[in-house]
Amino acid sequence: MTEGTPKKLVELKDLQLYFNKGKSNEVRAIDHVSFDIYEGEVFGLVGESGSGKTTIGRTILKLYEPTAGDILFEGKDVTHLKGKRLSEFRKNAQMIFQDPQASLNGRMKVRDIIAEGIDINKLAESKADRNQKVQQLLDLVGLNKDHATRYPHEFSGGQRQRIGIARALAVDPKFIIADEPISALDVSIQAQVVNLMKELQQRHSLTYLFIAHDLSMVKYISDRIGVMHWGKLLEIGSADAVYNHPLHPYTKSLLSAIPVPDPEVEKARQHVDYDTSVETDGKKRDMIEVNPGHFVLATPEEAATYKAAQR
Repeated sequence: MTEGTPKKLVELKDLQLYFNKGKSNEVRAIDHVSFDIYEGEVFGLVGESGSGKTTIGRTILKLYEPTAGDILFEGKDVTHLKGKRLSEFRKNAQMIFQDPQASLNGRMKVRDIIAEGIDINKLAESKADRNQKVQQLLDLVGLNKDHATRYPHEFSGGQRQRIGIARALAVDPKFIIADEPISALDVSIQAQVVNLMKELQQRHSLTYLFIAHDLSMVKYISDRIGVMHWGKLLEIGSADAVYNHPLHPYTKSLLSAIPVPDPEVEKARQHVDYDTSVETDGKKRDMIEVNPGHFVLATPEEAATYKAAQR
């Protein structure tokens, strides 16, 4: 993260997104979520499938319309943008998708896939300038110029994700939402892609919302981490605090599920079960700062218990 007083780039204020609102099958995909993302940081968002983390990313980019709450970008309200103003916002905020095969148009050559944003935003002065920009982007993500004339099916999963990263960078964004960018890749390739993203983030002063369910990978790349479950943000803090000193029982449960590469240790350690009934007991819970910069969704009594357990 950049030094000095951090500046807020993205702010979510009491964000809510309900599907089938008011009906018997209502789903609270985002349930009163608030957090900030600072310029130059990687904010990791973790949780099981269906926790709402991907929905948050898509709602920030206006792929979903929120039910209530506000989204601010560089201090400006972008909650209900439309038309030209929405296009301008999306130039600054891009997404890297989970499945690189599904997110790339199989009928388009790589050159045209990467140049889509350049064409839409009229960022190239000529065809030669366009091709040069594409070549620079390919080089930036570790691909060569010959790849520009090929189609997505001719590449491996890791290479396709590199193409997706190049496409996101084509419009020189300030903010990138990486939605489970490595979950569809082989384990041997995952570290390469994450290291590339980390390098690009530092080189171009990018800000990431890194969405994943793998807490160990999120800890590696993130400055701060938020933990989601059933549409609620349960815990937020520095990567070190959340990983090494978790507060919420659900966070402890997630961490206990991470396999340890030692059969004896793995056999001996205890897995923590999370009792989900606490989320439907009707008690009012707020985000409480238990330690500096480390918040947990709890009643005052629960927060005191969590703090005491760390001593």
